[in-house]
Amino acid sequence: MAGIQLGLEDMPPVTKFYCGACVLTTIAVHMGYVTPYQLYFSWDLVVHKLQLWRLLSSFCFYGQAGFSFLFNIIFTYRYCMMLEEGSFRGRRADFVFMFMFGAILMVICGIFAQMLFLGQAFTIMLVYIWSRRNPDIQMNFLGMIAFNAPYLPWVLLFFSLLLGNNAAVDFMGIGCGHIYYFLEDVFPYQEHGVRLLKTPRWLTWIFEERAPEPVAAEERPGGFEWGANEQ
Repeated sequence: MAGIQLGLEDMPPVTKFYCGACVLTTIAVHMGYVTPYQLYFSWDLVVHKLQLWRLLSSFCFYGQAGFSFLFNIIFTYRYCMMLEEGSFRGRRADFVFMFMFGAILMVICGIFAQMLFLGQAFTIMLVYIWSRRNPDIQMNFLGMIAFNAPYLPWVLLFFSLLLGNNAAVDFMGIGCGHIYYFLEDVFPYQEHGVRLLKTPRWLTWIFEERAPEPVAAEERPGGFEWGANEQ
């Protein structure tokens, strides 16, 4: 229990919130408090019945507790955390904006593809963005296949096909991940490129990681220079 508690304390906040929501949703379904019928994504129910929670709940349910859920939640936790502590370190507002932008893309795709649950595709999107930002990392899948990180989403797609899963889910995650990666990491650095994805100021204000303010000299106990930079 101590190890689990320590792991939760060390988990970055956005990853903790999202993975916690996924686990709690699965537990709620397993205990019979809610049913998948109340969670799935339906644009008609969102618009005409104002069941707005489906815009969120469809991202938090990976299926009944079992191997599939465990596989997806481990991947979600791992790559969400590595993004938050890696390329988005110190940029929590940008990370939340990436979540929101990706979720909007997923919802749009879900309307046309008639996807009921969007969490698995969202996980693939996180994996894709991480893999493109870490192109030199060597990966090993099941101890048999060695490759560089950018090939990981395609290896997972191939694995899903072997298991008989719907490949459209993985393609949607890869497509949405590529749109974000191109708009954020490629297009702004082209000859005539501009940065189209700008984190809103209100989001920056909410999630800005503020450093503690220095204490006034006369209020510092013991005569030490608390909060002052060392020379």
